[in-house]
Amino acid sequence: MKTIRKISVTSALCLTLFTTLSMSCREENEITVQEIQAENHQNAKTRFIDVKGTPFAYRILGNDAGIPLVLLPGLGGSMDDWDPAITDGLAKKYKVIIFDNKGVAASKGITPNNIQSMANDAIDFVEALQLNKINIMGFSMGGFIAQRVVLTKPSLINKVILTGTGPKGALGLANLPNIIAGSAGLGPEEAFLKFSFTNSTESIVAGKAAYNRIQLRTNDRDLVLNDATSLSQLTAVLDWAQPSSTSLEEIKEIKSPVLIVHGENDLPVSVQNAYNMHDNLEHSELLIFPDSGHASFFQNHSAFVAKASEFLK
Repeated sequence: MKTIRKISVTSALCLTLFTTLSMSCREENEITVQEIQAENHQNAKTRFIDVKGTPFAYRILGNDAGIPLVLLPGLGGSMDDWDPAITDGLAKKYKVIIFDNKGVAASKGITPNNIQSMANDAIDFVEALQLNKINIMGFSMGGFIAQRVVLTKPSLINKVILTGTGPKGALGLANLPNIIAGSAGLGPEEAFLKFSFTNSTESIVAGKAAYNRIQLRTNDRDLVLNDATSLSQLTAVLDWAQPSSTSLEEIKEIKSPVLIVHGENDLPVSVQNAYNMHDNLEHSELLIFPDSGHASFFQNHSAFVAKASEFLK
């Protein structure tokens, strides 16, 4: 049964605890239950696994048995661009795996310039971990990749969460270069707020709180994306933005349950994309957050985590 839900949530966190520690990456070949139990977004060790000859960086949060949840970040994102309110919130009930895809941040290799190849790399990573069934969650570009993962290897996927994303040819996405240009000269926090939140006081306050949470991890923090990776990702996203007359028909092949989450005022990916996906996915739920932008689930993290946890259960 399809459902559409709109939620208005006021959430703001003031975080002032910062630590300054040296950055280090440590390779681990074995993961013990005791280590996983102690790990959250702030202290989870960066581990590496060989994926067809290429080291991929990843972290594991949470310790519950069952089907793990693998997260795919948006354009320019690494493991440390997730909001801890989301990752730790979900990890209270589920094993959460965050990772850097090929060539991204701490992972080695060359980042491909198309979404399908990124999806193939993500599948290879999951199979290297010897997982035969996962839940998958993609944000923005990560949502494009998640769709291709499901369509490429549906037997691997249990449930899907798509946030701030759209099908191939997503409405509004072709305007991304102009949106990025409009952020030129802004500082990191200002650009984050402009791109991912609305102009309302409530949204800005929530955005600043999310930005502060994201900066809290200083020990073993992920690397910044290099220029070649950033260019490859942008090329892949702009290719995905090209008009497609078959994309909505194609996603009808996704038979896994899908939770679609979107901000009503999403700047780079119009909310109409969420409605279009919902109309064409047989087993889908749609959650729209009013007065929320591209990172609507960061802004409304408590409501999102509650809904996502219920959906995954």
